Amino acid sequence: MVVTVAVNERCVGENGCLWLYPMPEWEKLEQTISKLPTLNKMAGKLRRFVIGNASECEMDGQGRLLLPEKLRTFANVDKKIVLVGQLNKFELWNEEAWGTKENEWLDGDDNEGLEDLGSLSF
Repeated sequence: MVVTVAVNERCVGENGCLWLYPMPEWEKLEQTISKLPTLNKMAGKLRRFVIGNASECEMDGQGRLLLPEKLRTFANVDKKIVLVGQLNKFELWNEEAWGTKENEWLDGDDNEGLEDLGSLSF
């Protein structure tokens, strides 16, 4: 399992969240990132932050994931966490940060990208 911090194009991750990738998915992400233009500033930031902060983590004998201190501090991960499946990866959230984000999403009227989901139905 590879653990890395969450990053998107506008900010340095979600406060209180880490992304966890199974190794095959991580390798796909590495390939995608390696193809980004070397001189593009945002691509450089992405490489430094995502690849530079990634850490391969092992499970201990009781099935616990041993996270490096730097990543635990980044995401403010303490005792209570929430694990959220995201198809090709997991998000590991500080429980309080997850509750805050969940309430923001439920209460918000953020429609950014809504047009891209026009053909989606459940």
